[in-house]
Amino acid sequence: MPRPRSLTTSQLAAAALTVIDREGLHALTMRAVAAELGASTMGLYRYVDGRDQLEALVVELVLAGVDTRPPGDDTPWRDTITTLAERVRVAVSAHPAVVPLLMTHRHRSPSLLRWSETALQILTAAGHTGPARVTALRAITGYMVGVLQLQHLGPLAGPGTKVIAAQSDFPLMASTARDAAAVTPEAEFGAGLTALLNGLSPG
Repeated sequence: MPRPRSLTTSQLAAAALTVIDREGLHALTMRAVAAELGASTMGLYRYVDGRDQLEALVVELVLAGVDTRPPGDDTPWRDTITTLAERVRVAVSAHPAVVPLLMTHRHRSPSLLRWSETALQILTAAGHTGPARVTALRAITGYMVGVLQLQHLGPLAGPGTKVIAAQSDFPLMASTARDAAAVTPEAEFGAGLTALLNGLSPG
């Protein structure tokens, strides 16, 4: 019997991400990843315990390239947080089917923990401490993940917006849906984040 070829967790993560990008998150199974790698399903268990660990590896792979360094010491804190959040948006938007995994595996991703540590440093320097700092980081993280989820499942340019735009019983919703056609995902993300950050005051 030939000895099974050695794999790395990076190869497993890349194969799992390929499956997700091509077929969707529901298609992620140990069998599918093994087929992508040309390996046996049982052979993968030498490297990971199961799908849960595969998901964590995928999240880390997607976020590993995000620059978590603040853009500059003299940059206002709200602009710094905006830049950090935009980097996450760009990375995740390249693999939108991964969005549901962000919250469930956020505590297992060194890259996301590093990002959060930087965000906390910025918030602390701006005067956020104690419970206020907790809710500030939670609000920023929740906003990022929530908007990315919305853009993936119900984009402004999608069919749902067009259906709402044709409604006659809800005129304000219809008007807003028509306006939404001109809003890009980047503009939606940025404008909402600005509004959120403007409402976050230290204390």
